[in-house]
Amino acid sequence: MAMPRTFFEKVWADHVIADLGEGNHLLQIDRLFLHDMSGSVALRQLEKSGRLPAQPDLVFTIVDHVIATEPGRGPEQSHAKSGAAMLRAARHGAAKFGLRIFDVDDPRQGIVHVVAPETGAALPGLTLVCGDSHTCTIGGIGALTWGVGSTEGEHVLATQTLAQTKPKAMRINFDGTLPAGVHAKDMILHLIGKVGANGGIGYAVEFAGSAVRALPVEGRLTMCNMAIEFSAKYGFVPPDDTTIDYLHGREFSPKGKAWDQAVAYWRSLPSDPDAAFDREETIDCAQIRPHVTWGTSPQQVVAIDGMVPDPSTVTDPGARGLMERALDYVRLTPGTPIAGVPIDVAYIGSCTNARLSDLRVAAAILKGRKVAPGVEAICVPGSTAVKVAAEAEGIDRIFREAGFEWHESGCAMCGHMGNDRLADRRVVSTTNRNFEGRQGPRTRTHLASPATVAASAVAGAIADARRLAS
Repeated sequence: MAMPRTFFEKVWADHVIADLGEGNHLLQIDRLFLHDMSGSVALRQLEKSGRLPAQPDLVFTIVDHVIATEPGRGPEQSHAKSGAAMLRAARHGAAKFGLRIFDVDDPRQGIVHVVAPETGAALPGLTLVCGDSHTCTIGGIGALTWGVGSTEGEHVLATQTLAQTKPKAMRINFDGTLPAGVHAKDMILHLIGKVGANGGIGYAVEFAGSAVRALPVEGRLTMCNMAIEFSAKYGFVPPDDTTIDYLHGREFSPKGKAWDQAVAYWRSLPSDPDAAFDREETIDCAQIRPHVTWGTSPQQVVAIDGMVPDPSTVTDPGARGLMERALDYVRLTPGTPIAGVPIDVAYIGSCTNARLSDLRVAAAILKGRKVAPGVEAICVPGSTAVKVAAEAEGIDRIFREAGFEWHESGCAMCGHMGNDRLADRRVVSTTNRNFEGRQGPRTRTHLASPATVAASAVAGAIADARRLAS
């Protein structure tokens, strides 16, 4: 009888072209996504080399990273240095090589990790790469996805292959039922706080357990988005009925008999019952509360009813030094309750938490309420399709009436991108990174769920959304 295998082992084996020895394999790559920043570099490099794309029909070009998101934006409007040149290069490369492009005037435009699943361009069991570390997001639909550099992107363009070192396998089980008011973002922040920012190094991580199975696909995408935040290159949830229902009828999903064949294959992919993992972690979901970061790493996180920690209680000098540096940067005092810390900005956006379900959660908090005086509130939908759907439901009106700006789709202020608007301000944000300067020079970012961000916007300080839930 065949040995039991994990989801990861099955998908990896299905894509091995050659064994290169010492755990290295040449893999077939099923989809390549190129965005306007790193993708434009890969396209320029390919053109300079004189080569052509091996399979242009498997390549998608996206305008998302450097394009401005302000209402009425122009086709080359960007806050990034050389942003207009990057946009032109991406468009030129796509036209020259006959690649599909989702440009600003395309209804499919949006953040690459939002667009790939919602169009069905990403499917279970596929390998997919993009020049962005958060490509692991797309593992939420049961694909094997990871970020690459521009040179690797050029290699995939030219060959539709990539050499990779096979990692070890980890399974993280979220057991039990999530308490009311706790979301996927809280689950992943809780995990990173427990395991640490380096806990996933060298692993491909499968998210499992009853609480993960209960999540909608969009929640799974949020979890997988931040696998890279604890240093796991790959994060994924094997496909199930929820995945299949989500993908049915999408533009690039298989149709007719091909759909039936695809579903049969997808149902074979989940890890076998007796499959062995190199490492397992178990989280009791009953213990998870809404979480928010206090420092400059996603692992520097506490529950919403917690306190800013005191470095003097930490014996390890290295860890103590990192905490002291973080507290100095974010300008917080040890022992301060995290709830009640005043904010300057509430930001909802990014590939982590700007899908339609995220906006619905925030709108439920904001409806009939106003953003606190002095707080700047911004919402950037994750894709044009999300924006259109939200407007059809009246969600944009709720945001606007509460005092939020309502933007066009794009990566926007998840990263600095040359936009100093958030510089030297305290921001509670649905994004995925709270590094020093990530959202602007001296900007202090607190990561949280859409519910927490919306509640904090209303309170004018970091707040527990469960106290406002209707």
